[in-house]
Amino acid sequence: MRLVRYTYPNYRSFVPVLGSLARSPWPGLENEIDRLFESALPVPVSRFPVDLFEDQANAYVRAELPGVSRDDINVELADGVITVTATRKTPATEGPADSTGAQPAEKSTAVTRSVTLPDEVQADKVGATYENGVLTVTLPKREEAQPKKITVAVK
Repeated sequence: MRLVRYTYPNYRSFVPVLGSLARSPWPGLENEIDRLFESALPVPVSRFPVDLFEDQANAYVRAELPGVSRDDINVELADGVITVTATRKTPATEGPADSTGAQPAEKSTAVTRSVTLPDEVQADKVGATYENGVLTVTLPKREEAQPKKITVAVK
């Protein structure tokens, strides 16, 4: 095996390099370190994954919210932003009472996520379903935004 010494790029030129345009010699290493930290640290409790997709007639927002009751989910649409808020309640654990004699209380954790929507969504016809821990919000597109098929006559 042969070792090759890496030489840093030379930034000398006749035109002075602006500070914001100067490239870091370590972009790959910086990205890798960021990725490692993100994978090692726990996911923030206040967020949850959301899938966005669309077909010809609708746009969809799908969120996995396992263990959340239907009554504890709130969906709001305002100013082109949809906000999903859910409260996950965990029952009190069986355990000894604290120094005051009170039993452990039920714990609740609120999670929220906001998504900016495209302009072609009809806000007055939005619908949502919650089934098997998956919330699906259906956002119908306006008629003028939907693709139309035009037949061409051949003469």
